[in-house]
Amino acid sequence: MSTSNLVIALTKGRILEETLPLFAAAGIVPADDIAKSRKLLFDTNLEQVKLMVIRGSDVPTYVEFGSADLGVAGKDVILEYGSEGFYEPLDLQIAKCRLMTAEPKRRKPLQGRLRVATKFTHTAKRYFAEQGKQIELIKLNGALELAPSLGLADSIVDIVDTGKTLEANGLEPRELITTISSRIIVNKASMKIKNRAIREIVAKLRAAVEAAAA
Repeated sequence: MSTSNLVIALTKGRILEETLPLFAAAGIVPADDIAKSRKLLFDTNLEQVKLMVIRGSDVPTYVEFGSADLGVAGKDVILEYGSEGFYEPLDLQIAKCRLMTAEPKRRKPLQGRLRVATKFTHTAKRYFAEQGKQIELIKLNGALELAPSLGLADSIVDIVDTGKTLEANGLEPRELITTISSRIIVNKASMKIKNRAIREIVAKLRAAVEAAAA
């Protein structure tokens, strides 16, 4: 990490679309059109600030190990990764959704050991342990909605936005695990070395969040 430059890791996709207007309101604008570029690292209107655009699941790793000073990551990713390696100073209040369990419609609660399909294995394990329920975890990275109908799992744990995908596949949301939004995370060493610059950016982003909510 340079002591002069700041690298901010952004999550590509929907979160990026909602992040860029907040950053613009905070005075940080990429020099190129990110949507039309194949680059992963971008200069900005601020000489000392660069933006990298990567997969959301990789943002905490880049921030924890110092390749990025700050990052924008969904709370679901943070919970699954673990937040011991960085600070989480600001909720951006964007890309809101829910992390929930889902099961076949109108099915009565099952007794005994449940088979649960999810990509959020650590989060699901903690949640069901807190509920005092025994589960068998099945790691899937996609097509979770098919697992119950094909007999692979009794229940799934997944992100729910409108719920239409669940409904189309004969499922319904059941238990709310947590509400999700995107957060700013900060490398611990960077917070010490580049404290003033980071605090200025976080303060401007906080003001942008508050203005958007007003």
